Amino acid sequence: MPLLEPNPRALRTGTKRTPAPDRVPDLQSGGTPRLMREELVALLGREKVLSTISDLVRYASDASPYRFVPQVVVVAEDIDDISALLSYAHGKGREVVFRAAGTSLNGQAQGEDILVDVRRHWAGVEVLDGGARARIRPGTTVARANAALARHGRILGPDPASAVACTIGGVVANNASGMTAGTTRNSYRTVASLTFVLPSGTVVDTGHPAADEELARAEPRLCAGLMELKAEIEADPELVARIRAKYAIKNTNGYRLDAFLDGDTPARILRGLMVGSEGTFGFISEVVFDTLPLERQVSTALLFFPSLPAAAAAVPRFNEAGAIAVELMDGNTLRASVNVPGVPADWAELPKETAALLVEFRAADSASQEAYERAAATVLEGLELVAPVASVDNAFTRDPGTITGYWKARKAFVTAVGGSRPSGTTLITEDFAVPPDRLSDACADLLELQARHGFEAAVAGHAAHGNLHFLLAFDAADPRDVARYAAFMDEFCKLTVERFDGSLKAEHATGRNITPFLELEWGTKATELMWRTKEVIDPDGVLAPRIVLDRDPQAHLRGLKTIPKVEAIADPCIECGFCEPTCPSQDLTTTPRQRIVLRREMMRQSDGSAVEASLLESYGYDAVDTCAGDSTCKLACPVGIDTGALMRGFRHQRHSPREERIAALAARNFRAVEASARLAVAVADRIGDRALGTVTGAARRAVRPDLVPEWLPEIPAAAPRRLPRTHRPAAVAVYYPACVNRIFGAPEGVRGPSLPDAMVALSGRAGRPVWIPGDVAGTCCATIWHSKGYERGNEVMANRIVEAAWGWTAGGRLPLVVDASSCTLGIAHDVVPYLTDDNRELHAELTVVDSLVWAADELLPRLDVRRTVGSAVVHPTCSMRHLGDEEQLTALARACAEEVVVPADAGCCAFAGDRGMLHPELTDSATAREASEVTARPFDLHLSANRMCEIGMERATGRSYRSVLLALEHATRPA
Repeated sequence: MPLLEPNPRALRTGTKRTPAPDRVPDLQSGGTPRLMREELVALLGREKVLSTISDLVRYASDASPYRFVPQVVVVAEDIDDISALLSYAHGKGREVVFRAAGTSLNGQAQGEDILVDVRRHWAGVEVLDGGARARIRPGTTVARANAALARHGRILGPDPASAVACTIGGVVANNASGMTAGTTRNSYRTVASLTFVLPSGTVVDTGHPAADEELARAEPRLCAGLMELKAEIEADPELVARIRAKYAIKNTNGYRLDAFLDGDTPARILRGLMVGSEGTFGFISEVVFDTLPLERQVSTALLFFPSLPAAAAAVPRFNEAGAIAVELMDGNTLRASVNVPGVPADWAELPKETAALLVEFRAADSASQEAYERAAATVLEGLELVAPVASVDNAFTRDPGTITGYWKARKAFVTAVGGSRPSGTTLITEDFAVPPDRLSDACADLLELQARHGFEAAVAGHAAHGNLHFLLAFDAADPRDVARYAAFMDEFCKLTVERFDGSLKAEHATGRNITPFLELEWGTKATELMWRTKEVIDPDGVLAPRIVLDRDPQAHLRGLKTIPKVEAIADPCIECGFCEPTCPSQDLTTTPRQRIVLRREMMRQSDGSAVEASLLESYGYDAVDTCAGDSTCKLACPVGIDTGALMRGFRHQRHSPREERIAALAARNFRAVEASARLAVAVADRIGDRALGTVTGAARRAVRPDLVPEWLPEIPAAAPRRLPRTHRPAAVAVYYPACVNRIFGAPEGVRGPSLPDAMVALSGRAGRPVWIPGDVAGTCCATIWHSKGYERGNEVMANRIVEAAWGWTAGGRLPLVVDASSCTLGIAHDVVPYLTDDNRELHAELTVVDSLVWAADELLPRLDVRRTVGSAVVHPTCSMRHLGDEEQLTALARACAEEVVVPADAGCCAFAGDRGMLHPELTDSATAREASEVTARPFDLHLSANRMCEIGMERATGRSYRSVLLALEHATRPA
């Protein structure tokens, strides 16, 4: 054991707890039963079987109000794994549930036996026929698929609000639709063909010309059963009419019985049935979509009404005018969304009764757009709108920024409202549809029902299609509150069905929480047909039992999860999973959501339980050490939860007083530390990579991997000893070379000036000279200490750099230009909480400018580009995302290259200062997809704007990354 390994118990919650009723029992503290684990390891390989209690708990939660702990988690890599697993399940009497993004809202991504992760190895998009179709793997997010299609002017039909996180497999398996899909653009209508694995292991490609012939040969009983059901349905005109009527509005409750009417062969019937089957009929391994035109001419308005029924009453008018989207938001939703970046602060003052419609028209050309705007203006003339706060203008706009802000507010409905719920309560998202012309009545009845049962109203939805969502928050640990929820659901379901003949699930699918009410909506005959369909396709009940179909009238009350209070920064989390696609460690250890889920399970446990001990033992590496600390999760989270900050706090919590003192001492003596680091890099260049790798490897084993960096061959030579000479009197800005650029030089084999030399030359060339202070050595942005949770060292350096910058910039009169994006972020934002009151006032006077912004805004317009290369690929860093500098990076790259590519899978490289040296496996995992995209073709330049990120990308790709400023200097250098 390493000498300085932290004590796992340092992360104990430290609060008195009452064990929760749904806590994991101590009997499960050992994880997967030994025999089961050994059998699956022998079948699939050790790396595909996740079996610790930490693994099981982190997969036990999704975006729904339910929680079921699986016996084992299998990370399937290909169809062979799926087939082998299904064969195992049949032989052992086991049950299998598939899970991709875990964004489903009704528990359909949870299982109590074998849970299969089909996200990690299942991403990929192949654009076909110039974009008219796309072949997409199930682990691909909707946003990633649309990014690939946008280059061809196409888009997918389904557009769920969770598009940044939800995956294609889940979208098809739930027939999720979204803002504009309605009943005509959803998966059922736009899927051209599917490839799937049946419960028996048979693989079916419905797009293959011989699909039915091969299916009949492999599954004769199944084919006969499907055709018998088809004949029975078609022989009943009343049933046929009922089925057609049910799908005249949005409906995802139960199985798609219209597949028997729309398909004329077993393969075609299965294609329809698989859509919306929620993983109960098979595993969808590939989807071919018919895509739709991407109409880029957009006009949008956010219109405010005095009440929810008044807003709903206006919906048919905009439908008639041709609006592609009419979204409804009530007052509580609008007020809660003030937490979303870009939403006007005065929305917090909106009256509770206020409601709004987000109306959008999309057109292929300007003439069509103007026609839509004239029609919209006519509708507006007949409406009684209100403007309760100053930011409301009730007008249509074409401004992309404004439109994006409106949609961010709308799409944050579940997360923003859910994030503001009372602490300790469970959130349920209900989803129903009524005929659009009955929407106003449905809104009024819903508000009355919620008030009568004591639930605070929060309503939003796709009003154009009569589809509403509403939220309920209650304490799942309190039987009385559960009974209140149950009573509400009984009355709500009867109201929806009996008064409006509506759908109890319009787009979120049946899952677990509407199974008891399926027969209420569909009637006995149709419901029994669904049971018989399940028996034909999955006679042994291997796949997802108790999802979609369940005879238990209390099924929706089983497995409700408690939400124990955790650290304040993470407590609002509703476990939606929006953070996961951005997380660098998502394919290595845990995600932000899972870090919080694990923490909540610790809070459910009694103090000192065996489960708590096991979780703490794993949490150090799985959650704390392998968090890059980049906080991109905060940007993805609609309520701004910064799990990176939580992990930095845990790092601090694990530090001994002695470690804190040493870190503070290093900050006080950073001039000597900096000089020593540069000398060590210079000496290392002479010693060689192999010897240094051996030495650091031994030190890491003896001390602790999280304290001793591993020497990597990609680490460059030392920077020049002296910075370029500059003159203060003529300077228009102060240039601060970051310590990383004072220590590390250019990549091996790259000739030309150092980054500081290039920055000074570019600024002078543009007539905007800069000055480098003579005493920058020994100063730092404080990120070194901030990222590791060393608070005392952070305080020392944060105050030092602000005091120094104040003097350098003549009290803030000159801007401070910083040449590393992470250091810009550190000085501009991250140091603030650690400053004294006096220094906080000084900081407020500083103008901190990233070198990308300086070069793009101040230098490039004044420079002559004299030479360019053919192509460049850029790596936007996570700090650029926080600063909003990504566009400046691409603008500078375009000045240097004819073609500039931003990889669709670009993300945080997780090098994170030195974390990529402490845990190289983190960077390897984080960069894998981006590296695959980059290395698929040659580029003349590989550009970024942070030295350590450039090292990380060089390690990932084998390509030499450099600062875009070096490329710009070369492109504009006089002949």
